[in-house]
Amino acid sequence: MQRLASSRRLLRAALAPASARANSSLSAAAAVAEPAPANGAALPKMPAFDYTPPPYDGPRAEEIFRKRAEFLSPSLFHFYDRPLNIVDGKMQYLFDEDGRRYLDAFGGIATVCCGHCHPDVVEAIVNQAKRIQHSTVLYLNHAIAEFAEALTSKMPGDLKVVFFTNSGTEANELALMIARLYTGCNDIISLRNGYHGNAAGTMGATAQSNWKFNVVQTGVHHALNPDPYRGAFGSDGEKYARDVQEIIEFGTTGRVAGFISEAIQGVGGIVELAPGYLPAAYNIVRKVGGLCIADEVQAGVARTGSHFWGFEGHGVIPDIVTMAKGIGNGIPIGAVVTTPDIAQVLTRRSYFNTFGGNPVSTAGGHAVLKVLEKEKLQENAFAVGSYLKEGLNKLKEKHDIIGDVRGKGFLLGAELVTDHDKKTPAKAEISHVMNHMKDMGVLVGKGGFYGNVFRITPPLCFTKEDSDFFIDVMDIALSKL
Repeated sequence: MQRLASSRRLLRAALAPASARANSSLSAAAAVAEPAPANGAALPKMPAFDYTPPPYDGPRAEEIFRKRAEFLSPSLFHFYDRPLNIVDGKMQYLFDEDGRRYLDAFGGIATVCCGHCHPDVVEAIVNQAKRIQHSTVLYLNHAIAEFAEALTSKMPGDLKVVFFTNSGTEANELALMIARLYTGCNDIISLRNGYHGNAAGTMGATAQSNWKFNVVQTGVHHALNPDPYRGAFGSDGEKYARDVQEIIEFGTTGRVAGFISEAIQGVGGIVELAPGYLPAAYNIVRKVGGLCIADEVQAGVARTGSHFWGFEGHGVIPDIVTMAKGIGNGIPIGAVVTTPDIAQVLTRRSYFNTFGGNPVSTAGGHAVLKVLEKEKLQENAFAVGSYLKEGLNKLKEKHDIIGDVRGKGFLLGAELVTDHDKKTPAKAEISHVMNHMKDMGVLVGKGGFYGNVFRITPPLCFTKEDSDFFIDVMDIALSKL
């Protein structure tokens, strides 16, 4: 009861204006009107888009918030002072309960790659669901086999065997277990500031206290993060890699099961690993018999633009690759890809995943790969992502609060600091900017250990016109600080 009462107080504070609007006699046209100009100057105009969502007559934000507070986990949180009720989406745009359009620069946390409700992906999912939604991998079905074949065609080297899961956490859990089984060792090395999931094994590999509960997490050693902005050695990747060697020498038996890292840390604040780090770290780990695991949950599936997989930008080939998010465009699916030799370890016992390789999910995933190729979305991510990053760097020159701009393609970050020398995180300021941007029609994420980094991860169909609008809106929002 105490929790419910507290939630209701929060609800009244957050949504009272929205509730009043819902009960008013304002016309629908007024409800979806653009925000009023500030200081007499017209606000940036959102690019034209030929889609109008059907009228929404479902529960309002206030009612949904009340039910969420009463029936869902209290661990759930939300962005913005007044939470959004998103009811429709099309390509790079989202629509709220009043039909107001927003430019989506977060992509469901780097998940929507082809665009919201892309017609080809929707058609593949619906057609498969009409035929059979679920059977079991104990029977044959063409959807899982065809998607696995298409997925491995995107892989370098001998990465030819796929295990399907339901999420990135599941994929990373399986990858860690495979590495331990294959090598006969228990020790795993991961990077500080990395995020790999929230189950028992992946929570151990995750190295941010924000995401770790007080449960048993053994056998994981966290190496220095090769962070060019905040790290001790700047952009000298090989110096950071020496810590991996020292962990092996002083923290293990001299052998390890594996090394896991993201090519660009997503939850950690879009941190690009220092050049030369991954080749050096992989070499050190392989010399002592360990396997190298690439967590491509956020950096993979064409998002970085220059390459289909983030690890390719570092000139390495992993032994195991994990993925999720973008491979389903919002459908819950994950995967582990490894070599035929390494894959054999799971035949020692029975390994089974009820929903891994579900026909609907794999049909959707296969459609995603086809759309990425047909619409050249990787090329778009590179060209438009570079253009957007250039715009962010111009904002950095104008606004002293931007300490760093980083990332590749449509996996971009802008870190806000109140002091450039001390790199003091601007935690309160970023929330103010996000709220102002939302009011002007732009949705963006935030992350990093201190919660002071903009995570800019839009659908890969984002255009230069969208980028211009995004930059103009962020410029105005930053100017209001």
